[in-house]
Amino acid sequence: MNNLVIHADKGAHTINRNIYGHFAEHLGRGIYEGFWVGEDSPIPNTNGLRRDVVAALKQLNPPVLRWPGGCFADEYHWKDGIGPRADRPAMLNTHWGGVVENNHFGTHEFFELCAQLGAEPYICGNVGSGTVQEMQQWVEYCTFNGQSPMANLRAANGRAEPWKLPYFGVGNENMGCGGSMRPEYYADEYRRYQTYVRNLGGNQVFKIACGPNGANYTWTEVLMQSAVDYMDGLTLHYYAMPPWGDRKGWATRFTKEEYFETLRLALVMDDLLTRHSTIMDRYDPKKRVALIVDEWGTWWDDEPGADAAYYFRQQNTMRDAMVAALTLNLFHHHGERVRMANLAQTINVLQSVVLTNGPQMILTPTYHVFEMFKTHQDATYLPQTLKCADCAAGGRKIPLVSASASLKAGKILLSLVHTDPDRDTVLSVNVRGAKLRSVTGRILSAASIDAHNSFDEPTNVQTKPYTGAKLETETLCVTLPPAAIVTLELSI
Repeated sequence: MNNLVIHADKGAHTINRNIYGHFAEHLGRGIYEGFWVGEDSPIPNTNGLRRDVVAALKQLNPPVLRWPGGCFADEYHWKDGIGPRADRPAMLNTHWGGVVENNHFGTHEFFELCAQLGAEPYICGNVGSGTVQEMQQWVEYCTFNGQSPMANLRAANGRAEPWKLPYFGVGNENMGCGGSMRPEYYADEYRRYQTYVRNLGGNQVFKIACGPNGANYTWTEVLMQSAVDYMDGLTLHYYAMPPWGDRKGWATRFTKEEYFETLRLALVMDDLLTRHSTIMDRYDPKKRVALIVDEWGTWWDDEPGADAAYYFRQQNTMRDAMVAALTLNLFHHHGERVRMANLAQTINVLQSVVLTNGPQMILTPTYHVFEMFKTHQDATYLPQTLKCADCAAGGRKIPLVSASASLKAGKILLSLVHTDPDRDTVLSVNVRGAKLRSVTGRILSAASIDAHNSFDEPTNVQTKPYTGAKLETETLCVTLPPAAIVTLELSI
């Protein structure tokens, strides 16, 4: 018997809307041809930004956007990306394909993008190859509202008023592409650099330290021990990236065993969040410092024939949607500590929510997950007790069902993920502390786990009304089709 009990009278923490954040790096066709086409493009745009992409993303209520990287952040020198575009110096993107970056998308364009999206900006600064002065001046350029060299330079470039910059990351993956640093060395560098990330002109900066990749618990221990008083957030990066020998595997051609292994790896996030949070609790028992998962998602081999200009371009199937839904449910469960997350990487790169091809644009299955789940943003998390069977293939086992529930405006949003790709499952749902009055639902499913949207078939995978939940006295009986994601709105 698969049974879920929701404790509607024991609302716990708030699910921070920033858990539904996004990430955009100068990589492949994520920025150029993704967000940015320029004012002279025949593709409809507003100030150089694609109108179709902005309109689609706004439907997700995107709370925060991280930029410019990623590994690119620690070779990015922000002054190259300001002023007249024709005068901006080009650079070699040594991290991602050795392509030439023309710097046409820089600080002003990023803040314009955030304004059009209604998202708060999260800038990641350069520690690996940059200087303290460079970082200090960038914050001054963005936020100072008086007379100063950087504020005057900003005004000369067409922006008299400062921007609000709520989030600033001091480096990215500094154990690897951001400088190959030891945790002890980075902790000292973080303390030094963050000193000059100042609150200017009434702007309050939430300072974010570079945290670990995956299960690097030593990094978390050292950073919390050495720098906890100087940070507001600590990052974590983790990709559900199965190693199939010397390859990651194809985005659209995979076996059922590979499907199960990918979902199993996605669920490893639960253990990572638990163990890193436990370390953080020793140094920060009041949970002042947020755990910020600012890179997560799936990662497959590039599409066949893709060159460096299309680095990390991959399709997005129901398998990716399942990973997204499982992971978002986990973030809800750990919401006392996890207060921001940023899916990698929004458009055309890795687990994208949007894909573009010239003037064409399609929405991916992962897009639909974010749209279905968006009501969880800023809702009250409801504790739940789930008992369910496992499903398995090739010796790999994963729970049959994942669930999360939250309360907002007198309604419970219940998000369910059914992992079995072959058969239906019946789930019994009991709500304690409230009386159910009605239920409506939506579902994301497809004929196969590798189903996806293409530019020829842009609506192959999309949400539909769901009628498989029946209210029987005080129990909700839910029939879940194979490999399906369901959201239920319960009126109480």
